[in-house]
Amino acid sequence: MSVLKSFFKDTIIYGLATVLPRLMNFILVPLHTDTLDTTSYSDNTYFYVYAAFFNVLLTYGMETAFFRFFSKQKEQDKVYSTTLISLLVTTIVVFGIVMFFNQPLAEVVNLRLDYFNYLIGVLVLDTLVVAPFAYLRATGKPIKFTLIKLSNIFIYVALNFFFLWAIPEFNIEFLGYDKSDLVKYIFIANLAASAVTIILLLPYFLKTKWVFDKEIFKQMLNYGLPIMIAGLAYVINENFDKWLIPDVLGKDINGAYAGCYKLAVFMTIFIQAFRLGAEPFFFNHAKEKNAKNTYALIMKYFVICGVLMLLFIVGFIDIFKSLIVRDETYWVAIEIVPIVLLANLFLGIYFNLAIWYKLTDKTRFGMYISIIGAIVTITLNIIFLPKYGFMAAAWTTLIAYFIMMMTSYVLGQKHYKVPYQISRIVLYIGIAIGLAYCSFEYLRGIHFYNITLILTFIAFIALLEKNELKELLRRI
Repeated sequence: MSVLKSFFKDTIIYGLATVLPRLMNFILVPLHTDTLDTTSYSDNTYFYVYAAFFNVLLTYGMETAFFRFFSKQKEQDKVYSTTLISLLVTTIVVFGIVMFFNQPLAEVVNLRLDYFNYLIGVLVLDTLVVAPFAYLRATGKPIKFTLIKLSNIFIYVALNFFFLWAIPEFNIEFLGYDKSDLVKYIFIANLAASAVTIILLLPYFLKTKWVFDKEIFKQMLNYGLPIMIAGLAYVINENFDKWLIPDVLGKDINGAYAGCYKLAVFMTIFIQAFRLGAEPFFFNHAKEKNAKNTYALIMKYFVICGVLMLLFIVGFIDIFKSLIVRDETYWVAIEIVPIVLLANLFLGIYFNLAIWYKLTDKTRFGMYISIIGAIVTITLNIIFLPKYGFMAAAWTTLIAYFIMMMTSYVLGQKHYKVPYQISRIVLYIGIAIGLAYCSFEYLRGIHFYNITLILTFIAFIALLEKNELKELLRRI
């Protein structure tokens, strides 16, 4: 099997592990926005902002460190068992401390005590399965990985419909059911799904030989801690606006903003699917003769797919908003969608570029770049959000990711030069931005014209890339 064929195969399978759960979540957005008012939806968003933040802390970069050391260490079982033991021990210790001080900690993060307890339960269970899931990816078992991921989301979605729709619709008697506090049942559904997932992954806890190698752990920790700090900065970049808006503009505005933010879900799916397939691929093929040329090729077609997705979503945004966010009270924030889509495309390019500091073991640069992005995010939001409202938050996200992308490119070309086709990439992004602007501002709802724009752009790309595409298809 060719290198590119292997990459595409894994990315497609991992894509299913990302796309199908996201599509199921896609089904949940109308359910949540129909049953929760914007204030309650803001509480739901707030919960998962903290979940993202604490998840990075609890994993402390060990997932990426695992891929790096698993691919280059001869004793791979030791790398896995060391990762498993370290995450297990730290998670249990943190759980004990946090639950002992849960009341004051819940007040610090401004969450109700029961919400906070659900949050900690979900975080603990999700952290414990990080190593087994990473092991499945590293050992080339994407189908098993996908099936377990899908079982998790199926349980989560099914319980959401049971609690938020079936019980009220059919007047089902359920012990302690509280119609005035529906949002907590979303958290309960998440906790149940996470519990089932860890049961399904139990064989990967039990069948391995439990060996903790201190030397491997030290190396992984040195590699992973900068990744953790970069991850925390990323969470700030992605969620600081949703954390700040409730206090500055109100929970109702935050709910509308977060609801419309979901319309960028397809770009997020694409980026996550790419990361799941690309990260182990990049590490495993780093020693190949033409590795850098392969990375450059992947980057170009990543951008092509991304800009086409941007155009498609913007061109049919009114259809998507009617399907995903049906409550019109949420639509006040619809103008953020094109900006957020472009911001996420820049983020995806940054993730693609980031391979240079991971392959050269210079992960501190990833930390520095992410910190720069976080500083931009915090500063611009604090200055402009009170004056210009939620649009300032969307533009801030775009600016932060653009700066991170450009910084990573400049540094990467000095430390690990990859021959990216910059002129083509800039051309495609520039044309896509212009077409998306025309589509959103002047062609809203005129589907014939939007289809024509997209097809014309595809034909233009095919014309420029026809020779390379023929060669790729022959190799695949």
